[in-house]
Amino acid sequence: MVSSPSLLLLLIAAVLAFLSPSAVVASSGDLKRTHIRVYVHERFSAGPNATVATVAPSPLGDNSTFGEVGALDDELRAGPDAASPLVGRYRGVFVGSDLEEDNYISAITIVFDAGKHRGSTLSLQGQYTFPGDDTLERAVVGGTGRFRMAQGYSLLKVVDTPPEASVFQLDLFVYTPRARY
Repeated sequence: MVSSPSLLLLLIAAVLAFLSPSAVVASSGDLKRTHIRVYVHERFSAGPNATVATVAPSPLGDNSTFGEVGALDDELRAGPDAASPLVGRYRGVFVGSDLEEDNYISAITIVFDAGKHRGSTLSLQGQYTFPGDDTLERAVVGGTGRFRMAQGYSLLKVVDTPPEASVFQLDLFVYTPRARY
């Protein structure tokens, strides 16, 4: 039995927080799951056609990536072929974040410019190692439009490495509330 009014109020607040709309949505399984497969086309050749660049090198010299800062603006296509329809952009920044190895932290925004997701975005965040594992997993940490209040994960893997370019298969597993906010 609760003996003080302040403890009773704390208990009521905890119960109400547990029953908040986000907790009810998450606990009732009222999330919509969307799987999207698209392909990231990245060109790292020097010059005006490059879609990824180092903006600032590591202050520790050539043998380190710690503190290196880069940006990217890759094409997002419906298929692995460079002639497949353009559906958006894969934009972001990366920062060397490990004194010992080539680990980076990245923040990516996927901008859908065409197709059924047109006008929506997804935000990804996470660590990756270069050259890295076969599959890179990042968290889906938000979105806009059709993906408002999104959560989930993404899987990125290399499917082709033509000269001075790479093509990645990107699988997005996105969970959004069925109720629109």
